Amino acid sequence: MSHNLLRAAGALTPVFHAKATTTAIRTHLVHIPARLARSARRLTLRPLRRWPWHAGWMQLFDTVHRLPEPA
Repeated sequence: MSHNLLRAAGALTPVFHAKATTTAIRTHLVHIPARLARSARRLTLRPLRRWPWHAGWMQLFDTVHRLPEPA
């Protein structure tokens, strides 16, 4: 099941991760350098902007958390 979830996550990111192996997807998108910030009792994940795969991870995050379009 984790293999299928990683492949689906890779398909939602830019072209490099769509064709990458599950090991590459895991090391590039799952193991991210970030810190947790707490503000007003909410936790926020703050990834590093200088991280080489920041754009791909943010695209994946935005795609997964986007509201569905009205029918």
